[in-house]
Order: sequence, then structure tokens, then C-alpha cells
Amino acid sequence: MSTEGKSAKPLVTLDLCGLNCPAPLLGAKHVIDDLQPGQVMQLISDCPGTPDDLFAWSRHTGNEVIATDKLRDRRVAYTIKRGAGGSSRLAANVTLDIRGVSCPGPIIEAKKLLDGMKAGEILLLVSNCPGSPDDVSSWTRSTGLELLAKQEVAPGNFEFFIRKN
Repeated sequence: MSTEGKSAKPLVTLDLCGLNCPAPLLGAKHVIDDLQPGQVMQLISDCPGTPDDLFAWSRHTGNEVIATDKLRDRRVAYTIKRGAGGSSRLAANVTLDIRGVSCPGPIIEAKKLLDGMKAGEILLLVSNCPGSPDDVSSWTRSTGLELLAKQEVAPGNFEFFIRKN
């Protein structure tokens, strides 16, 4: 699986294959702490616990896992973008957790909620539909909604912060 952001070129690649958790996460933290906001690193790991650790860590740090690419021999390359620092977690006025619903369901239900929201309010849309990252990006661009943030918070689970203008 690969997510948006794959075109970002990593400044640093850290290969921690052969090390068990939490070593890959700790290595990534050590490297990303030395990067500037917006800079990208790549972590290569074969530990099966790494995705859970990375996605949980990214939710709390403002850093973002922008791509995951399966390599040979159970290795996975995680592309991680350094966040702005501090708490970058957006506050949503309404949360719509629509995991389990396939596209275009997430957009249809999000539209219904947004129609009843005030200008400036933020909807957090949670979806595990594989097409939702592309669909939500296209939908917000074509409707004038503002996609404030999107990220894969766990393998195959996405969060979208959408502001009604």
C-alpha cells in the first residue's frame, strides 16, 4: 500500500531491519527530532509492530506517515514528514466515524453533516475505504470546502479535517 506524499524525497533513510519494537520507533524519533518542519525521512523496518507504533506516535506528535511501501522480505519503508512541532491536532466540531462504509458513502454522509454546519466549523471524517483519500481530496477541491489535514492514522484508516467555508 502506498499513500499520498510518495513524491516527497527523504532527507534521511534509516534501515532498522532486524530490530524489534520499540527500537524502530525510537530510531525514527531520534532522527525526525533533528529535521526541520516539513522535511521527510524514511524508516525501513521488518518488525510487525512498527506500523501500530508509528501511527500511534504520529497522532500525538504532529508528525505524519505520508507513505508506506512494502518491500521484499517483510520489510516496509515508512516515509515520515516532520510536523510543525507542538500540538498540531485540530479540534473538530463534529466527528463522523464511517469506517466500514465503502465509497462514495463517506462523502455522501459527510456532505449531509456539513450542510447542517456553520461556516468555519470543522468536520473530522474517519474512513477506512481505500478510495477515500483521493475521493475526499477531489470532492473538497471541487466544492470549495477546505481540507485542513488528512493522514493515515493506522494502516488503512484515514482522518480528514474538513472546514466548511
